[in-house]
Amino acid sequence: MTDHGHHRCEQIDCLVVGGGPAGLAAATYLGRFRRRIVLFDAGESRARLIPITRNCPGFPDGISGADLLCRLRQQALLSGAELRDEAVQDIKRDEIAFVAAGPTPVRARAVLLATGVVDTLPDIPLATDMIRGGTMRLCPICDGFEVIDKRVAVMGPAKDAAKKALFMRTYTRDVTVLATDGKRGIDGCSGPLIREAGIRFKACIPNSLRPLGEHAVVLLSDGTTSTFDSVYPAMGCRTGAKFGIDLGATCDDLGYLIVDAHQRTVVPGLYAAGDVVNEINQIAVAFGHAAIAATDIHNHLADPNRSFRR
Repeated sequence: MTDHGHHRCEQIDCLVVGGGPAGLAAATYLGRFRRRIVLFDAGESRARLIPITRNCPGFPDGISGADLLCRLRQQALLSGAELRDEAVQDIKRDEIAFVAAGPTPVRARAVLLATGVVDTLPDIPLATDMIRGGTMRLCPICDGFEVIDKRVAVMGPAKDAAKKALFMRTYTRDVTVLATDGKRGIDGCSGPLIREAGIRFKACIPNSLRPLGEHAVVLLSDGTTSTFDSVYPAMGCRTGAKFGIDLGATCDDLGYLIVDAHQRTVVPGLYAAGDVVNEINQIAVAFGHAAIAATDIHNHLADPNRSFRR
């Protein structure tokens, strides 16, 4: 990159990519550490879909994902962070800094990736409406408690769905696996744990899932339909690890960025927090990652003997 390019880039301490709970909490910490911080938010946080969570510490009556993000944004702004509602297109690294390309390019001494995951959902027109209405749910750790004794299905390849279905047995006896890989997938799921749990297995047409009033209805492979109070997809997800991979960070077999106990990737100055790291995908975990990462970033930036160079 030429010197001319350097002049056009705004110089900051830390770039945060991702406007979900991890990114916004980190921005608050870094702002309160009096760091020059810019957060880029493409508006795609998984948290925005949460109709109401009673699993977020400090909100006993529950809070919607949109309200929580609004509060976190307000807190970050009050702490002195700058928030930009735009997507980063690319991040490159030269000898001493990271350069992020986008509508307003910046040059940062450190980068925190809080780029999350995107759930793979049935390819249906009303998926978002079903999530907001609670007839499709994404996270049994978050909201299994909300479906106690209800009629629940887990949809996906039988093997993956069976794991989630076993977890759901904590909350209800009425659990069905809706296998998207048909009879062959079902035949591979005959372990004693599953048999003892009394989980039903049915082959389904995955993209036939629809809302029906306060319920979800799905077409089974035998031509009949089945109705449930809630359906959990178990169809995997795509991680937001691309920027990290492009910069030389390492991933695990599932595509999550690998970090150490300080949320550092193998690339000096590059950190990751929240769902893009392979932990349980929880708001509370995202907050913890953010606090750890932001504190280490601040200490790194403050220490003249610590270089971000390889």
